[in-house]
Amino acid sequence: MKKLAKRQEEIMQALWHLQEAFIKDVVDALPEPKPHYNTVATMVKGLEEEGFIAHRKFGNTYQYYPLISRESYQKEAVDDLLSKYFNSSSKNLIAYFAKEEKINEAELEEILRMIQNQKPKP
Repeated sequence: MKKLAKRQEEIMQALWHLQEAFIKDVVDALPEPKPHYNTVATMVKGLEEEGFIAHRKFGNTYQYYPLISRESYQKEAVDDLLSKYFNSSSKNLIAYFAKEEKINEAELEEILRMIQNQKPKP
């Protein structure tokens, strides 16, 4: 799966949140400074060509919806991050968060509980 550029990812975040939207809705959901309507329309067309989204036609306008789930893209992005920067090690990632003080003891304990409560994969 292709990695999205920053503005493409913002558009996808808007579509994941809205589930389906017209270009105007996407523009309204984007952070400031908001890009021009035509810029968003061009980027949406590119995302559609790349297979990230599709559309339904309503008269002379199109309503767009994601084809790729947020979870699917998230998994690819995290796997890529782990591979590139943490030697494919979740332990190295968590150690980084601890070193940079981006995670506290309570959060680590919660992660441990989540791991302990996971059901074994068959």
